Amino acid sequence: MTGITTASRECLPLLTVALSAAERGWHVFPLRPGTKRPALHGATACPRTGPCAGGHRKWEDRATTDPDRIRAAWERAPFNVGIATGPSGLLVIDLDVSKDKSNADAPCGAATFRALCERTGQAVPRTRTVRTASGGQHLYFTAPAAARLHNTAGTLAPLVDTRAWGGYVVAAGSTINGTRYEVRGPAMLRPLPDWLKRTLVPPHPVNRPATVPVGKVHRPYVDAALARETAAVTTAPEGRRNATLLRAARALGRFIASGDLTRDEVEMPLQRAGESAGLPVTECRATLRSALDWSITHNQTRTGAAA
Repeated sequence: MTGITTASRECLPLLTVALSAAERGWHVFPLRPGTKRPALHGATACPRTGPCAGGHRKWEDRATTDPDRIRAAWERAPFNVGIATGPSGLLVIDLDVSKDKSNADAPCGAATFRALCERTGQAVPRTRTVRTASGGQHLYFTAPAAARLHNTAGTLAPLVDTRAWGGYVVAAGSTINGTRYEVRGPAMLRPLPDWLKRTLVPPHPVNRPATVPVGKVHRPYVDAALARETAAVTTAPEGRRNATLLRAARALGRFIASGDLTRDEVEMPLQRAGESAGLPVTECRATLRSALDWSITHNQTRTGAAA
């Protein structure tokens, strides 16, 4: 390489990190230098050109394994490297450190995860492990192909979160506040153990294919309404996400009451849209359950009265 500048020297190690991740099939995108915040524009600043010519695309959609795109991005600045876990086929368990700095004995995520393993009679899984800048750990697993797992917060144990669809992790080699994310221990990537999969896969339609009665044909305006409401939830701004999801579910529940759509056909895309917008999995489920139950009951009563 000729004409190497000081800036390009700073970029080169992180460009190497990004290219190495892409070689593994992991989809990467730039994070602001020295931070873990995406360096891509948000919906309000979207120029609607290039990758966003057809509409704003979030970081998960724009994460890539294309070496040319990666070089073009990382030659501009020493961006940290984000790995979009869902598209990369990864499930990462995030063992966080205690936020209670006043209590030296407060358990950390690693301790509560070990306790979970002991209670269930399982060994602590050995897989690719990355030490985070805060002193926590990221345990990398290949995600099960049969289930579309999403982020969780504290579902497994306190201070134990997971990153899958809708989430990302900072790649080893990136630096936050002067501390580098580093691979520790075994570097081999293992599949998610079955006992953890059983805990993380929720009994929810998002993990089941939608069932549509044989020969059923949707009316065009029903499909248009479903697409419109799903898009509204996906692009809802922070502070309006839950309210938008609630309104969308109530609006579409009437089609379940009328028999034009099944509950799965409404619930699955709205669940995905809510999580894509940034709502927690459990919050989406609770809002959808309440709103759809209300809408179905209300519209069935109205239909019965009209008959």
